[in-house]
Amino acid sequence: MKALHQRLHLYTDAEDTYIFTPIDGVHAQSLTIDRHSGDITLNRPNTPLPKHARRSPKTVYGILGLLSLSLTEYIIIITGRELRGRIMGHEVYRAVDFDILPLNPNVSVSNPPHPVEGHFLALARSHLYGGNFLFSYEWDLTRRLQAQYKNRDGDVNKAFWEAADDRFFWNRFLQSKLIETATLNPKQDLGAYILPIVYGTFDIRPAFLHGRHMQLCLISRRSRHRAGTRYFRRGIDSQGHVANFNETEQLVLIEGQSTPGAQRPSDDTYASKLSFVQIRGSIPVFWSEINTLRYKPDLQIMYSHETTQAMRAHLQEQRSLYGDQTLVNLVNQKGYEQPVKEAYEKYLSAVDPPGVRYEYFDFHNECKKMRWDRISLLVDKTKDDLDGYGYFHANDLQSEPVRLQQGTVRTNCMDNLDRTNVVQAFLAKWNLNKQLQELGILPHDAGIDNYEAFSKDFREMWADHADAIAKAYGGSGALKSDFTRTNKRTRKGVLEDGYKSVMRYLKNNYFDGARQDAFDLMTGNWVPRKNPSSALFLVTDPRPLITRSMPVIASFSLFMICAGLTLPRTSDYSLFYFFMLWFSLLSLSMVFIIAHGIDYVSWPRLVPPTDSIYYSGPGYRSGHHGMGFKAGAGILGGLSAKLVDQATKPMGHRVPIEEVEMGVKKRVD
Repeated sequence: MKALHQRLHLYTDAEDTYIFTPIDGVHAQSLTIDRHSGDITLNRPNTPLPKHARRSPKTVYGILGLLSLSLTEYIIIITGRELRGRIMGHEVYRAVDFDILPLNPNVSVSNPPHPVEGHFLALARSHLYGGNFLFSYEWDLTRRLQAQYKNRDGDVNKAFWEAADDRFFWNRFLQSKLIETATLNPKQDLGAYILPIVYGTFDIRPAFLHGRHMQLCLISRRSRHRAGTRYFRRGIDSQGHVANFNETEQLVLIEGQSTPGAQRPSDDTYASKLSFVQIRGSIPVFWSEINTLRYKPDLQIMYSHETTQAMRAHLQEQRSLYGDQTLVNLVNQKGYEQPVKEAYEKYLSAVDPPGVRYEYFDFHNECKKMRWDRISLLVDKTKDDLDGYGYFHANDLQSEPVRLQQGTVRTNCMDNLDRTNVVQAFLAKWNLNKQLQELGILPHDAGIDNYEAFSKDFREMWADHADAIAKAYGGSGALKSDFTRTNKRTRKGVLEDGYKSVMRYLKNNYFDGARQDAFDLMTGNWVPRKNPSSALFLVTDPRPLITRSMPVIASFSLFMICAGLTLPRTSDYSLFYFFMLWFSLLSLSMVFIIAHGIDYVSWPRLVPPTDSIYYSGPGYRSGHHGMGFKAGAGILGGLSAKLVDQATKPMGHRVPIEEVEMGVKKRVD
């Protein structure tokens, strides 16, 4: 593929242009972005800089893209990076610092002229600094090794962005203007400036086993489609995209055998390259969970004729990309999760897709009392599929791969986090043992657990990977990660899981609304109009005064009760009425807050899930908690009456929420 510029100088020509010049490359072409028109121009080689251009002291490590907000467009650049590792001779970096450059000279990023613009910029910063963004200038992080091999001849003359996997090209929307310019004008070959970013994880470690040097690598790639947070992105959309879709690739890079005393080959030379891919994603039906301040949200499943079409589209896409599928479902068969399991099985039976096999495993029931070794029962059930799918294997003696992976296991639980992490790590270990045995590195009766140093690296990689995916979606590290990290379930791990569960509850109820807004803004799911006044609902509180005042009353009542405990007891009679007054106010305010719990949840405001909250069509609802005495009267109802009305319409005939919200929905696919 064509090379990417690795380091750039940034020049500002008064208030007219931004100019990016490559530091490496004698005859490289500089890039100019006009601050007034927004035009992007690739200059001829050796074009001189304007006389009064000022150079930024910061080195630019890549252009993330352009973001259009309500007052102007902004260029987002990477100004800090850290090396995460080196794979097959190519460095992989994590973006750690960013700058946001306004095109309009009259707009200040540090002191925006309008509160709405300031709110948008705060969302952008929180997304940039809260995510795990990875990139490489020479190796395509967006595609698994097998896909790179299959397309290597056709990719020779392509730019990185042209070859990248669209699902995992996280900044595809931000790069849309550069891509459009390059597409409409072939002479403007901007490929060297369009840097694809992956939201995911990357870990690579050296290993040594039975005289063979190797590297063990684990990569996860998060899909930009239906991206978001735990309770605000569930299920499937009409295009077949599911929430929290992640592709996980385990790579083993093995050096050739060398004779004793011979010089060790280069670290980047490998006799065998092996890859094993698994995927995860939300249960592919229309469903959601409605936060009400209770620990268990209300479960909502929407029965719709669109479900079969959406599920069919999703499974057809997975088959076209990965081959045959084994769908492993880990949700509980009783209690709260049972309706989701039944809906999944109902629609899967209706779709009846070829090349797809369903496997149910009641994780919590099978592994109760810390019997985590019983996951082997699931491996026994899927062993024939795993043997048939195999893994990707290429070596340095053949131009064509030795074998291809013919299918994948798609695993899900409710969140696709904790149970899914444990099962995927177990399947990955089973496959790694098989790979090393078939290459003759391990005896057929041995596994990596027999080699503590190797096993420890494997467990730590998968535990770190699980924590990163869980933090991105759920807000805390993964539960049950003590088993992944130590190969056993411990009481300390159970206590840590309790703490993580509390953190998830707090973040999911009180902080994830803004985080979801940031996802929607940065991935192009909602685009603001060029009028900040049309988005004032973002910086105002539409709830009634009584709703807003209840937390204040509860807090003040609690303060007065605590203060009363320190008062001198001159009269028990007067203290009785004092405490009765404040306990009454505290109780009444808490009852009100619990009864109207939905109004106290931090909801997304750009694309609010009103169609799920107030859904009244066919389906299942576990309860209608936290809705007070009049549904739609609070923060969500205050946005627009149309939002509630549309929830009663068929899913395919609703007014787009974004139009009601004075924005424009846009997706660049």
